[in-house]
Amino acid sequence: MRVGQGIDVHPFSDDPGRPLMLGGVRISEGGGLVGHSDADAVAHAVADAVLGAAGLGDLGDHFPDTDDAWVGADSIEILRACVAKAVAAGWRPVNADCTVVLDAPRLAPYRAAMAERLSGALGAPVNVKATRPESLGGGEGVLCVAVVLLEPV
Repeated sequence: MRVGQGIDVHPFSDDPGRPLMLGGVRISEGGGLVGHSDADAVAHAVADAVLGAAGLGDLGDHFPDTDDAWVGADSIEILRACVAKAVAAGWRPVNADCTVVLDAPRLAPYRAAMAERLSGALGAPVNVKATRPESLGGGEGVLCVAVVLLEPV
């Protein structure tokens, strides 16, 4: 068994037409995030945790923001690709847990759908939690921390 941790942070975009994608779910409230792909900080954190647990480096190694192939990419597909890389290296996901930190919007109405999308991409259960930074400021973007457990294939 191996465990990996992933952390991703994206600021909010000034582009009013950019959708907010978190955990593979389009969030109807709030604007989108700045990023090379769809900027899904939740899917990125889980994907990075998969790569870390498998000893395969990080997202930047496999999906660099200098590669135009990933412009606007669906981060759920990036997560699927990371899982495929882990499986090819002899590991399969057991479960994941992630915590999303943001002031707004509230994610309670979306958490079940996010867990379902992420679980489908990971091929294992994913728990999604959300919290607010309270008096620490914030409102500038989204932070997500994820932990993934892998077992040998």
